[in-house]
Amino acid sequence: MTPAIKALQKAKVNFKAHEYTHDPAAESYGLEAAEKMGVDAARVFKTLVVMLDSKDYAVGIIPVSDMLSMKQIAKAAGAKKAAMADKTDVERITGYVLGGVSPLGQKKRLQTFINESAQTCTTIFVSAGRRGLEVELNPHDLKSQTSAQFASLTQE
Repeated sequence: MTPAIKALQKAKVNFKAHEYTHDPAAESYGLEAAEKMGVDAARVFKTLVVMLDSKDYAVGIIPVSDMLSMKQIAKAAGAKKAAMADKTDVERITGYVLGGVSPLGQKKRLQTFINESAQTCTTIFVSAGRRGLEVELNPHDLKSQTSAQFASLTQE
């Protein structure tokens, strides 16, 4: 039981857990998840942590097939610039290992943004807190559970 699943259960949010066998040789955790679950990659979202110019951190949740735009997430966060956070900082701040970072149940609540494309989906998939485990939930439930905002976050 991961902190992400515990948080959803405690909040009585409707979700479904999906488990698959993770291949350590997979080049992309997110694309592997979409492929192994047989789900359109546009519905599987990855959780990325960035450092903002103020030395604060923020979370961007985007489709696994897309690239995060540093300009867009900085703009959404009201910062001048953003850069990918260091791997060790990500693991320390979230409590999760890379490839299994969930936007839910993180050690520290960070400013969170979900790519606006999520709003077109009935349900989306995000990491449940470990490699090989995803949760499927309504994007608006994810928004409320993470105090997130919908924003344009991907590169054109």
